[in-house]
Formats: sequence, structure tokens, C-alpha cells
Amino acid sequence: MNNYKFNREALSNLPTANDLLTDKYGKRGTLERSEFNAKALAWGYAEILREKRKEQNMTQKELAERTGIKREYIAQLERGETDMQLSTFLNLSEALGMQFELISQ
Repeated sequence: MNNYKFNREALSNLPTANDLLTDKYGKRGTLERSEFNAKALAWGYAEILREKRKEQNMTQKELAERTGIKREYIAQLERGETDMQLSTFLNLSEALGMQFELISQ
């Protein structure tokens, strides 16, 4: 068993993820930070769809044929190069056998 000792003072001086995002994209609420957050969220949704597609051993071409969405557009979504509308997300997820529900809090 390894006995690691951490220097708590050094650890407390490390930047947080929020600090790094602020340095690169600006403070929360700024246009640059909002655009980054939107792109990150879109990428995350596309990643979920890509993983589900791969789990089913489905190609982008097959998914395109099932949905009527161009394969090139699906590829752009999966690479995080473009944002998708909710209707596109629902169309793709339905073709992959996924269901979503809205939950009010």
C-alpha cells in the first residue's frame, strides 16, 4: 500500500476548473463563456448519440438513412463542429431507440 502525502497548501493554490474556464472564455454570463457552454453542451449531446450509435454497430450512413439526415451533417455533429436543433436531436435519438422526458423541478 502506498502512503502518499499531499501538500495541502500547494493543492489549495491550484486553479479550479472554473478559474481555467474564466481565463480562457471569460466570466460566467459573458457572451464568450455562454457560447463556450452552448458548444460544450451540444458536443455532450452529440457524444451521447455517437456512443449509442456505436453500441448498436450502426454506421453514420445507416443512421442517415433511418432519419433522412445527411451523413455529413451527422459527422459534423459528432465532431462538435455544429449545433443541432432539438427536433434533430429527438429524430436521431428516436432512430437509436432512445427516449427522453422533460422533468420539471
